Parts: sequence; C-alpha cells; structure tokens
Amino acid sequence: MAGAELSPLLVDPTRLSIVSLLAATQWAEFGWVRDSVGMSDSALSKQVTTLSKPGYIEVRKGYVGKRPRTWLSLSGTGRSALEAHIAALHEIVEQSRQTGETHQAHTGEPPS
Repeated sequence: MAGAELSPLLVDPTRLSIVSLLAATQWAEFGWVRDSVGMSDSALSKQVTTLSKPGYIEVRKGYVGKRPRTWLSLSGTGRSALEAHIAALHEIVEQSRQTGETHQAHTGEPPS
C-alpha cells in the first residue's frame, strides 16, 4: 500500500484510541468508551464531536428505560481512515528498518 497517508485526526493518541476501540465493536455505549479510554465525560464528548464532524464516527442517542444513553460506532469512513493510518505507520517503520539496514551494511560497526 505505497503512499498511504497518516490521518491528521488520528495522529492524536486519544482519538486513535477511541477509533481503535470502536473498530472492535459494532456499537458501544458512551460510558463504556469513556471508561475504556480513561477519560472524563466532557473530554470524550469533545473528541466525539471532533471525530463525528468528518464522519469518522456515528452517534445515536436514545433511552434505556427512562435513562438517556449515547452509543458510538465507527463509520465506514472512519474504518477506512484507520486502516490507511495504520498502513502509513507500517510504511514508516518498514522504510526506517530498510534505511537502517542499508546504513549498517555500508558503515559497519563503530571503531572500538
């Protein structure tokens, strides 16, 4: 996957954690996501807003009995962005490994 690009939104470790967590679920309750990533309600709410604007995650609100609930889901757009982001990270690691091996082959060990 030559030329994969890092998603500017997913460079942030918090947003990457949220999206990665949602990739493993179909729908997740807000409180579970909050507890899983170790955030406050307000901090997660801000990140959800940031991720929902470009369509990375979907938000549904409803009730369980009389209690309001919010559910989150990774959208197709978000899943594609995550996969491209991970591919770009793999490319960076592989290119660095190859560059390091080439450098080592040409320079050898440092003098004692």
